[in-house]
Amino acid sequence: MSIQPVQAFEPPYLMAVFTSVRTTADEGYPETLARMGEIVSGNPGFLGYESARTPGGLGITVAYFRDHASLTAWREDLEHQAAMRQGRSDWYESYTLHVATVERSHGFVRNG
Repeated sequence: MSIQPVQAFEPPYLMAVFTSVRTTADEGYPETLARMGEIVSGNPGFLGYESARTPGGLGITVAYFRDHASLTAWREDLEHQAAMRQGRSDWYESYTLHVATVERSHGFVRNG
């Protein structure tokens, strides 16, 4: 399996950019992260996500959604809300969330 970016979709669609700095607390974080992936993947308007963390600790996750209704459903999911509360109390020193509309999208994949 090779690493690939999320494919380009026909615009417009939304992207939510979550940038964070973690605390040293890790209890329950991997399990919650996996569960959030399961939940968001069940959202019919969820298109995919990409995530990376620098050696210095800055994390960036970009999630793509077909429309505002899909993003709102994710934001309002009760398990996601509980995870957000725990994130603020335990797992994050700081974070920002930026939501934007994607107006142009294209991609490239080398063949062979």
